[in-house]
Amino acid sequence: MPFDERMLNGMGVLSAIVDSGSFASASETLGMSQSGVSRSVARLEARLGIRLFDRTTRSVTLTDEGRRFYEQIVPLLGGLEEAAASAAQGATTVRGRLRVNVDPFFSRLVLGPRLGAFVENHPDLQLELVTRDQLGDMVADGFDLAVRFGEPRESTLIARKLLDTRIVTVASPSYLKKFGRPVAPADLEGGHHVCIKFRDSETTQPYPWEFHRGRKKLIVPVRGRLVVNDVGTMHGVCLAGHAIAQIMELGAEQLLTSGRLVDIFPDWPDERFPLYALYPSRHHPSAKVKAFFDFIVSLSGTAS
Repeated sequence: MPFDERMLNGMGVLSAIVDSGSFASASETLGMSQSGVSRSVARLEARLGIRLFDRTTRSVTLTDEGRRFYEQIVPLLGGLEEAAASAAQGATTVRGRLRVNVDPFFSRLVLGPRLGAFVENHPDLQLELVTRDQLGDMVADGFDLAVRFGEPRESTLIARKLLDTRIVTVASPSYLKKFGRPVAPADLEGGHHVCIKFRDSETTQPYPWEFHRGRKKLIVPVRGRLVVNDVGTMHGVCLAGHAIAQIMELGAEQLLTSGRLVDIFPDWPDERFPLYALYPSRHHPSAKVKAFFDFIVSLSGTAS
């Protein structure tokens, strides 16, 4: 017999009648009319091919067949109620497994040092962080949330900007001593200066070198034989005096403050790079997703 969802409704009505002792009381409990209760029972009886109740003007009693059926469905209904309660609790209780796709640089710099406190605060949560240089197919890969740099591509995902970090063109003092300090962005075109290029994981091409000042924007075709896709590597090469780089100010504040890296174009200060949180749907996010999202928002506030 194929499953008919009306049977499930009928079973609930049957249970309410038995528990309350009458069709009238069951209708009050369920918020249904008495005729609606009667029709539901009649459909269930027709579907099963048995009579469930013996009814008189004064009493309602289960038939033998009805009693056997009722005794079989009671554990099933209890299990369904338990499952529904468990699912509902998931909307308010932080528990279960949470998979998060995280940009490697953000994970190492901002998230990692503070993650222990979040895990300790949610002992029933199993957190799985996957660091990737690409978002990939978030839904197909089973991620609940993602934290990524860059403008998100058009999709059905919900995107919320967490912060904007400034892009700074930097070099080490040793590089500037060896090659001289460029006066303007256009000085990087001639081939005299060495520039590190950073690969965009989405397009697989190096990011163009842009310079922003107010509404003015320059794109400079720089030269360089080194392309990297890791921020730490780019920092290391630049600190060693090999080349000029465009880096995010986020994570480089102490390098700039200490003078180990020099902002060589402070008069072009307005290029920004965003960090976004992405998740599949704005409808009924689970408690675990909301908790981690709020945690990321709090970190982003301190990071920015």
